[in-house]
Amino acid sequence: MSILEMKVPSPGESITEVEIATWLVKDGDYVEKDQPIAEVDSDKATLELPAEESGVITLKAEEGEVVEVGQVVCLIDTAAAKPEGSVPAKTEAKAAEPAKPEAPKIEAKPAATYATGTPSPAAKKILDEKGVDASQVSGSGKDGRITKQDAEVASVPAMGATSSATSGSRGSSTTKLSMLRRKIAARLVSVKNETAMLTTFNEVDMSEIFRIRKLYKEEFTQKHGIGLGFMSFFTKAVTRALQMYPDVNASIDGDFKVSYDFCDISIAVSGPKGLMVPVLRNAENMSFRGVEANIKSLAEKVRDGDISVDEMTGGTFTITNGGTFGSMMSTPIINPPQSAILGMHNILQRPMAIDGQVVIRPMMYVALSYDHRIIDGKESVGFLVAVKEAIDNPVEFLLGGDERRGLEL
Repeated sequence: MSILEMKVPSPGESITEVEIATWLVKDGDYVEKDQPIAEVDSDKATLELPAEESGVITLKAEEGEVVEVGQVVCLIDTAAAKPEGSVPAKTEAKAAEPAKPEAPKIEAKPAATYATGTPSPAAKKILDEKGVDASQVSGSGKDGRITKQDAEVASVPAMGATSSATSGSRGSSTTKLSMLRRKIAARLVSVKNETAMLTTFNEVDMSEIFRIRKLYKEEFTQKHGIGLGFMSFFTKAVTRALQMYPDVNASIDGDFKVSYDFCDISIAVSGPKGLMVPVLRNAENMSFRGVEANIKSLAEKVRDGDISVDEMTGGTFTITNGGTFGSMMSTPIINPPQSAILGMHNILQRPMAIDGQVVIRPMMYVALSYDHRIIDGKESVGFLVAVKEAIDNPVEFLLGGDERRGLEL
């Protein structure tokens, strides 16, 4: 027998532990080399753990268990023969589509099915005071004994009811948050507590971008092999505004302000594990085609679970688009250690006063949340106005006055 100990590899710098989110195989399965055997959550991403060799696997960690980097989580008997006619565990698991076990659901039972338990003295007193028959209460104590807590729960009538009897389902379930979700929650709370966050709003007229996309979208796709979306216009507008107002692109490190001569733009993308923010490096140097291609590539990695930690760290400014979910207006939360974030929203046809006439225009509200410790009101408002003028007039401010040349057509 030849046993291989599989240890948790380091997902990235500064990460010391991960959580076993889901085992993709069962104890005793035969696994192939490089076959994904588990999904592990770090505080930054969810990654797949591949088998290092082929053989029969023995699991050494439970789902939901937090393990240190370098800890043994399974054993693989590499000398074990592959069972004849066997289907790889990954294929079987995928066909059956196993779900991560959830905590047992506590279903309300009809009163007639409850077993009669012996109430404790404290429980009996509560039941007598409330006029509740002990035979109608399910005991959670040893041998079905009714505890004080059981009595208190049974004595509280449902809203609108005249007795402790209820109708309809009252089930509930408890599921542990993933390490990634817990980290996101902690970071969001810390932002609210540790920054002087304010939000300023404006609105942009999408008419010109609609016109440009309608006119050149097919030609752009044919030449560059990628669609022409809204995000490239907003990314270009943001990098231009960041260069005009560099404090919005800076961050705080203790008593120091850190300024950057590059614009690494984090783009919020919704994935199966929650919201991720992959980064466009040096977005200020990207063409429209470059922005669209990079966003598509990173978004696909997020949705496939293939995004790396390095691809999600180090941004200097974030763009998030709540409009894809129908949001009309919001106050986005800063992505630390960045100092500002731009929120896009849905586009609505609204009546606008233009040159003394009421006309219908496709309008979007935009929001800039910023850390007032480092960004003054003048810079924040000026930045958002710069974004607005670029979106309102993209030919002049983003395409160099020539639509076709600006789009490399």
